[in-house]
Amino acid sequence: MISWPAFAAVFAAFFVTHSVPVRPKVKARLQKHLGKTGFTASYSMLSLGMLIALIWAAKNAPYVQLWPQEIWQRYVVFFGMYFVCVIVGLAILRPNPFSFGGAHNNEFDPTKPGIVRLSRHPMLVAIALWAGLHLMPNGDLAHVILFGVFLVFAILGSRIIDARNKRLMGISQYHALLSKTQDAPLFQTPLNWRSATLRVAIATGVFVLLIILHPLAIGVSPLPTL
Repeated sequence: MISWPAFAAVFAAFFVTHSVPVRPKVKARLQKHLGKTGFTASYSMLSLGMLIALIWAAKNAPYVQLWPQEIWQRYVVFFGMYFVCVIVGLAILRPNPFSFGGAHNNEFDPTKPGIVRLSRHPMLVAIALWAGLHLMPNGDLAHVILFGVFLVFAILGSRIIDARNKRLMGISQYHALLSKTQDAPLFQTPLNWRSATLRVAIATGVFVLLIILHPLAIGVSPLPTL
């Protein structure tokens, strides 16, 4: 059991470790010493470690129940998280000039936008779904604060990124690119079936891995049984 101030301190440390390393000057200095690949790997490991620490802190904070857990909630989370993994699998490291984390954005084709046609911010959608799903069976105050903050972050983050992109691209260019993207068919045949199948297969593998590691890292089984 930890105190509320300790929980708040872990929360603060989480945001500090996520925001400070990516500041332009700090990031440039770290990349100089670690290299781009080393920086990305180190930052990813730090982010994952701090997320686990934050979830651990929420689990060990004083328990104040706001609503009880029901078995149906665990089923919804279990199956919903598979779709979260698929969204991440289809979105990560692909061209997306509308959101963060895009790779080779200069190669983005608005007539064949893939998952970007469904959402400009698929990674933020995944975070929002992850947080919203986990809110349901975790009705104690600490977890409501934890997942509620992530849910709000994902919702507000899309607006912040939209505003930044409009400023960087110019409003007219931004809306022109968005209009072309939205004119594409809602559901499209993948440009590369092998790549799409591989992404879904990896997402499925990650989902299975999460089921295995969840009890070890978080201390709670994700399987829908009480």
